[in-house]
Amino acid sequence: MVTIITGTTKKPASSEMLKRFFHRHNELDGYLYIGYPIIGTVEGAYPIDGLWISPDIGLVAFNLIEGKKYEGYQEVQDDCANKIESKLKGYRELVKRRKLCVEINVITFAPALVHKPDWDEDYPLCVDDSDLKKQIDTLSWDNNDYYEKLVSVLQAISTIRKGKKRRETTDPESRGTKLRNLEDSIANLDNQQSRAVIETVEGVQRIRGLAGSGKTIVLALKAAYLHAQHPDWKIAVTFNTRSLKGQFRQLINTFYIEQTSEEPDWENLNIIHAWGAPGGGERNGMYYMFCSVNNVEYYDFMAAKGKFGANDPFGEACNKALSDAKEFSPQYDAVLVDEAQDFSPAFLRLCYEMLRSPKRLVYAYDELQNLRSQSLPSPEEIFGLSEDGTPKVRFKPFEDGQPQQDIILEKCYRNSRPALVTAHALGFGVYRKPPAPKESGLVQMFDQSSLWHDIGYEVADGSLKDGEKVVLKRTNQSSPVFLENHSDIDDLIMVKSFKTKEEQDAWVAMEIKKNLNEDELRPDDIIVINPDPLTTKRMVAPIRSLLFQQGIQSHTAGVDTAPDIFFSENNDSVAFTGIFRAKGNEAAMVYIINAQTCFGSYFDLAKLRNQLFTAITRSKAWVRVLGVGGQMDGLIAEYQEVKKHNFTLDFIYPTQSQRDHMNIVNRDMSEAEKAKIKRSKENIASLIKELESGSVFLEDIGEDKVERLLSLLKSKEE
Repeated sequence: MVTIITGTTKKPASSEMLKRFFHRHNELDGYLYIGYPIIGTVEGAYPIDGLWISPDIGLVAFNLIEGKKYEGYQEVQDDCANKIESKLKGYRELVKRRKLCVEINVITFAPALVHKPDWDEDYPLCVDDSDLKKQIDTLSWDNNDYYEKLVSVLQAISTIRKGKKRRETTDPESRGTKLRNLEDSIANLDNQQSRAVIETVEGVQRIRGLAGSGKTIVLALKAAYLHAQHPDWKIAVTFNTRSLKGQFRQLINTFYIEQTSEEPDWENLNIIHAWGAPGGGERNGMYYMFCSVNNVEYYDFMAAKGKFGANDPFGEACNKALSDAKEFSPQYDAVLVDEAQDFSPAFLRLCYEMLRSPKRLVYAYDELQNLRSQSLPSPEEIFGLSEDGTPKVRFKPFEDGQPQQDIILEKCYRNSRPALVTAHALGFGVYRKPPAPKESGLVQMFDQSSLWHDIGYEVADGSLKDGEKVVLKRTNQSSPVFLENHSDIDDLIMVKSFKTKEEQDAWVAMEIKKNLNEDELRPDDIIVINPDPLTTKRMVAPIRSLLFQQGIQSHTAGVDTAPDIFFSENNDSVAFTGIFRAKGNEAAMVYIINAQTCFGSYFDLAKLRNQLFTAITRSKAWVRVLGVGGQMDGLIAEYQEVKKHNFTLDFIYPTQSQRDHMNIVNRDMSEAEKAKIKRSKENIASLIKELESGSVFLEDIGEDKVERLLSLLKSKEE
């Protein structure tokens, strides 16, 4: 059976006829690509209409004719064959001496032709299924030992994951050498990522996966692919974390040149922030543009916060813009949204209304950026109903040969299994000591237990049911073993406590110096994260001062650099950051300082644990979780349990009522809400004391109020 991967094409009718042919012929095998690959030539990008790779036949390129004009098809076949041969000869594994070991065939398929014209046997022209089958039956390939290598080459799409420049190392056991080997191992995209790049939906498409599963890379390559196929389209890539802008530009530029030998046309391919502001150029944003073209009031952050409150000012601003617009003025042919979990559904609706029909919107999000639940509603809920009452967007069940609307990237290529399980264990509080005998130590939990399977865990023991004990482990499929085999466990993860902050800071500075001078790491291989974004500038200053004394450059992302820059342009400076700017970025060595602030808190505990989870998952090789005092010792005790359980998650799955309780207790709150609760607690404590002392009697409170209080307490017990 042929696996069909459908990209974007300017020849939809003939492409559909070609796909139907392969559906009807299950005896054939291999992979069929529509609208891929794109080959760079001196004349510019050259897209291949269809490409079939078969273990029996080799490679068949299809020149598709949409109408009835077939004149000059022989020259097109020659061009196609020569360009494919030139591309494949660039892969040493497909060449023996100077000879390409892959059989290249080209067939012109013109299903709209009623009568078959005379044709040269060297230039096959087919007009229907039987004609095409006869031609395929004449083909063969004696050298099919190269089939798997050919599949690998074509599915790789890009070696985009390799480092920005080749690492020069001398010590075969150094961290730098280990990192180079890691980068080489994950340089190519896997099959699912490749499909996510190529498969193009005429409508809305969703890409889900863990941090490190390649969502940002896939989105960048998809934007470049669509731009190469349709250079006249207006395409936007938008996101929340401003420091992602440089990363997107570099990824798109590299891939586009790699595929087409040309620079992108940045007039038609816009990389813009979600919010934006007046001033044009780099200040432009999706929301600001929507307000401008639809003539509705624009709110900056402070104005939105003042108008709508601190809970979700951007989401509310988007909602108001949508409701105030009398009619929508579409600006784009395709919009790609990264970090969709950071946005309310209103922003996705706004992006949707910025699109011309057929509304090509691709949004990618991390299932676990918010550990408590699936972070976004269903597409039917997000995009609402049409005038006839039917959902504007509905995901259809997957059909073979049709592009997937809902793609899950299961493999995590950034974090090793021990690091990822540790991040989940600390983030959820799996091994946290319960605050009271009858309570669970868990801080938060999925409402949908099936999400554990979606993110690459399997049940090793027990059952994923409410109130039941379960042991979850990651699989070798979802967490490749090579991500952890390069170093000992105690080097992959270190959780360390210090007596004072000064000791912690001195240790970090000393370790960074060693990383650079002895471990053969580069400054851009290192990130230092302070979980609390509000204290970052002050908290990192002493470490930066110690590094400066050693002649080591450093910067605080977004403070010493432009908001859109995370790593320094010359990659010669160590990045310090708060958690928000760290999101979307990664480094080989991650130091998380002052982690004790994430251990326990009367308020916002889920938020603090999410900060720790996000910080740990920035590491693609080694992570250091560091802190001071007794709370840090508490985190170490939790980590020791993770290690003792051989990096599995062993807990009793909380019931619905328990999940509701932890969601209330550990919820995020504004400062006003915290102050209100604090006052209420103080008032209750004072009342209890006065009742106990006899200075106030129950009768003084009033029978009605006492009854209501007893009723509330009784319902809580139930």
